[in-house]
Amino acid sequence: MKLLPLVMIAAAIAAPPLAEQVPDLVLANGRVIDPASGTDAIRHVGIVDGRITVVSEEPIAGRRTLDVSGLVVAPGFIDLHAHGQDRFSSRLQALDGVTTALELEFGVFPVAAWYAARAGKAYINYGASVGHIAARVSVMHGIAATSGEVTDPTGESTASGGAPPRPARWADDVMTAQEVGSLQQRLQQGLDEGALGIGFGLAYTPAAGREEVWRAFEVAARNGVLAHVHLRSSGGIEPRSTIGALQEVLANAASTGAALHVAHIATTARRQLPVVLEMIDRARERGIDVSTEVYPWEAAQTGLASAIFDEGWQQRTGATYGDLEWAATGERLTEETFKRYRSQQPPGSVIAHIIPPEIVELGLAHPGVMVVSDGPVYVIGRGHPRGAGSFARTLGTYVRERQVLTLADALAKMTILPARRLEPAVPQMARKGRLQPGADADITVFDPRTVGERATFRDPVEPSKGIVHVLVGGTFIVRDSKFVPDVHPGRGVRRTPGEKP
Repeated sequence: MKLLPLVMIAAAIAAPPLAEQVPDLVLANGRVIDPASGTDAIRHVGIVDGRITVVSEEPIAGRRTLDVSGLVVAPGFIDLHAHGQDRFSSRLQALDGVTTALELEFGVFPVAAWYAARAGKAYINYGASVGHIAARVSVMHGIAATSGEVTDPTGESTASGGAPPRPARWADDVMTAQEVGSLQQRLQQGLDEGALGIGFGLAYTPAAGREEVWRAFEVAARNGVLAHVHLRSSGGIEPRSTIGALQEVLANAASTGAALHVAHIATTARRQLPVVLEMIDRARERGIDVSTEVYPWEAAQTGLASAIFDEGWQQRTGATYGDLEWAATGERLTEETFKRYRSQQPPGSVIAHIIPPEIVELGLAHPGVMVVSDGPVYVIGRGHPRGAGSFARTLGTYVRERQVLTLADALAKMTILPARRLEPAVPQMARKGRLQPGADADITVFDPRTVGERATFRDPVEPSKGIVHVLVGGTFIVRDSKFVPDVHPGRGVRRTPGEKP
């Protein structure tokens, strides 16, 4: 009994470094595009124990060799904004080339239970922020949030299961000073349990006071983590415009020192996008740590019962009843069906066809803006197609067909940019988003001639095309464009407080 550890130690000492071992797998003859290093050339990639050990100009021998001639070999795609953390959604994301999907916008609470529920069962890598909404529910209603996939009263996936429907304190009441203190404690608890940042859905909590939110930014700043924010308001109608909402969080970031990431900026800003992007760029030039993202679709999705559709929503958003599609059936709403569906419980969601095509293109093409899915939890196969096809759509529609951005730029927005955004707080991300020796073997292999989305608003869960192979930690989760069942290589992406890159 006592000899076994010694044998194991001896074997570990005797084993040569990974770089000197014969690769378990070689991806041969592929067009390797690694935006982190600028590589774009035919290369051979060797993998040992879930890590990339060699990227070679010359052929290399391995225990197994897969010829990927004519295909692009890229780092696995990283999705910073994925509400769908269930197995069905993860399967669709893997078939879209995603190897790491993170719930950073709304986040979860409690955090430790959320990670524990997924350990050893995940198809792709997973992780989450601690959620301001979920923590607010915990403080104001005494409800312990669930660790499974639920649809909360916002109509989006969070871990705040069991929250009362609106009107309710969690959304519609100002916190007392004592409650704000309790909120800060819960946010800190979540960060201590490994959360990747703090997620804010400010549009869904209209009563969240300015000081409350500022105090939450203080928690993010003290811990050196990202504040990932769905802005308080959208559209161009003052005083509840996107510009004003952005000014609030830029001021919070500037005064606390917190790093800021603004969710789906094209969706929120719409016609105000040019000035909003200019504001973000200028803030960054002046030392504010701020970034943003887009998804490549001309429609949004959110809960019909949420504060977004409170009185005056048409004036604020510029949308009409006919712009809203009831996600469960695909029907366009009228005033009568709007009122009926808004009052039903449990709440449902609508797809809002409100984003101009040129705004999507502007957001995608803007330097530094990352690509995400904002993928929903699908209910009986219904929902927005962005959870199934955002990354392939970017590569097919916006790179190959419309030439809005180059292939290398698009891949950077899906790989190294999101990895670097999290690295300062999450050293684990320094091994992702790259095709280099030492990096995790999270790899997406696709055909640039055919890659594209199949998912539509009518058939939102059709898997993408042209994604040929996907590896997570060196294990195939997609092989020859088919999902590989019964493997669970996904690992939690988690922050260790005090850990340095």
